[in-house]
Parts: sequence; C-alpha cells; structure tokens
Amino acid sequence: MLLVVTYSRAARTTLRNVCRTHDETVVRQFGRAALLDDTHHGAFLALRLVEKHGADVHVELTRPLNEFVDVPESVHEAARAYERRESPSTPYYAFARGTDHPSPTALRERDL
Repeated sequence: MLLVVTYSRAARTTLRNVCRTHDETVVRQFGRAALLDDTHHGAFLALRLVEKHGADVHVELTRPLNEFVDVPESVHEAARAYERRESPSTPYYAFARGTDHPSPTALRERDL
C-alpha cells in the first residue's frame, strides 16, 4: 500500500478530494493521511499530490503486518498477558520486570 501523509491545509484538502473522487483506490483515509492501493493508479494519485504540494506531502510504500508470520510468539504472549493484568494502571516496564516477558528495551531494539 501507499501511505500518503499531508502537512498543510491545502494538501489535506486535495487529499480529501482525491479520496472522495477515487474511492476505489483508497484503502483507508485518516484525515491528514490515507492508504492507497499499491497500483499504478495509487502511485499516480500520490504523485499528483507531490507535484501540486511538494514537501507538504510525504509518500511511503508500506506492507501490511501479518501478525502470525512477522511477530514472534513471545511478543504475542507479552501483549496478551499485559492486557489481562490485574491492575490497569501498571506500566509495561513494571509488569515485565521479573517475568519471562521481553523488557521494553528489548522490544525497542529488535526489528520485526
């Protein structure tokens, strides 16, 4: 998919108009950003915005996260356990301390 992020009011307006006009190519719209199909049409729409608004538009090629393939089971287990914790106000670093769950530092340092 193509992630299109806008940084000015004019660029946001153009993005909104593009999304309304070409909804068959829009995967999802988030106000100042949108996900477009990674097709030639999606690229065309994104590059039109760049041509019109220059640095006020940023485009990235993304890929969906397959949580079952891309994320290790230890991260799944940590997320499940953290969401089931007894005290909702406990921060993750305190929750993970003294357990087999990865520390916040380890989570930050490991790439998917």
